[in-house]
Amino acid sequence: MARVRLSVAERREELLRAAIGQIEARGVAAVRIADVAATLGVSNALVLYHFSTKEKLVAAAFGYAAEDDLAHLRKVVGRRTTALRRLRAAVRWYAPTGQAKGWRLWIEGWAVALREPALREVTRELDKAWKAAIAEVIAEGVAAGEFACADPAGTALRLTALLDGLAVQLTSYPGAVARSRAQEWVDDALARELGLDRKTLTERAR
Repeated sequence: MARVRLSVAERREELLRAAIGQIEARGVAAVRIADVAATLGVSNALVLYHFSTKEKLVAAAFGYAAEDDLAHLRKVVGRRTTALRRLRAAVRWYAPTGQAKGWRLWIEGWAVALREPALREVTRELDKAWKAAIAEVIAEGVAAGEFACADPAGTALRLTALLDGLAVQLTSYPGAVARSRAQEWVDDALARELGLDRKTLTERAR
């Protein structure tokens, strides 16, 4: 049966989804252009026509994989409720105990980004987007008098650093930390950063 002719945008999206699947199955270092092409039954040349190198394909795949999570983050922080509720919802969702996707993928990406400039630039920009969204909600909460925080950007950095570190522990070393315990640590850190006690944080963020 003949393949349906796809638009350029549709073909790129198909290739990116295939690349993500191969990265998850094989790891960034082991995946090849040929693996992605074979998944779709297309030629290596077609993949290279759209992305020119494996490094560019991988970087684009990571950016594509992050879009759903970033879109959900924007939805969470844009809700019509208190800043504290939005902030805690965003942090709990982003945490490795929540529903954000792809922690194994991102841990792979961080490692490879040390040597691949194209991927490093993508992961850096995505990291900035996460921190900026968290910092903005914190600033809104301060302005509304919901809590105190002298440095929203610094708090966003410390919170995401904690979440990233817990993701490594929970993903790479199953059983090293109980998920319930990790969530308690996240709430403790959030309460401390906002000048609230844990009980107050929980009650106000319901």
